[in-house]
Amino acid sequence: MKFSIITVCLNPGEKLKATLDSVLGQSYRDAEVILKDGGSEDGSVIKWRKENEANPEAERVRIFTEKDTGIYDAMNQAVTHAEGEFLLFLNCGDVFPDGEVLERTRKVLEEERAAGTDMERLVLYGDTCKNHVTIASAPEITGFTCYRNIPCHQSCFYSAALCREKPYDLQYKIRADYDHFLWCFYKAKARMRHMDFPVAFYEGGGYSESRENRRRDKQEHRQITAAYMGRMELLQYRAVMAVTMAPLRRALAESSAFSGVYHWLKEKVYRRKGGQRRGL
Repeated sequence: MKFSIITVCLNPGEKLKATLDSVLGQSYRDAEVILKDGGSEDGSVIKWRKENEANPEAERVRIFTEKDTGIYDAMNQAVTHAEGEFLLFLNCGDVFPDGEVLERTRKVLEEERAAGTDMERLVLYGDTCKNHVTIASAPEITGFTCYRNIPCHQSCFYSAALCREKPYDLQYKIRADYDHFLWCFYKAKARMRHMDFPVAFYEGGGYSESRENRRRDKQEHRQITAAYMGRMELLQYRAVMAVTMAPLRRALAESSAFSGVYHWLKEKVYRRKGGQRRGL
């Protein structure tokens, strides 16, 4: 089972080394890195290559330098070079929480294969760590999950077939990954399986999180949800968000003082729901 870990960059600085070292340090070795460089001028890619000339593991890093129009265009370009059966998009600065993530994921994939799952219609997702807090992903993907809060894309393993069939839509500058996830769920009818462990340490502070892009983020959310969800479905989800005080919960989730407790409680709720579905 071969993985392709896709990292796109433009002048990444020292963050590049942290991400690549994390991937190459995995115990499971049947994994390549597709490093798609948009034309960095800070010398970071050249520096990493020189420092790793004698490292045999570095041969698994395939570097492609091509101009692109932004992160999603870069990710689309990287997919065309990937040879793995499953893809993970790991941004510069993001790392695996330990050296066994790919091995644990391989075991889950083998379980799915043995169960007769269509491997070309499969998405595996795990939890995400950010600011020393584990953010639990929903144990089951539903329409409401898709509306409210999908798993972080750094913690999602997609079958390569899904990424080739539906490239990232470049009309979306912030939420093209969100659009792709909803397409996998609603249109491709992909099986979504939760893996009960953290997949990535997410650095945060990206393009979508800046204050000036919050308005565009909301606009794209409305546009994408309207493309996949019916009017009554959207009204229902908005009503639930209002009743459950979503703005307050988001503030708690993002608060440096309360985020740890909030995500701990959320993980307990998710584990209980998951156990109930399994009859535990």
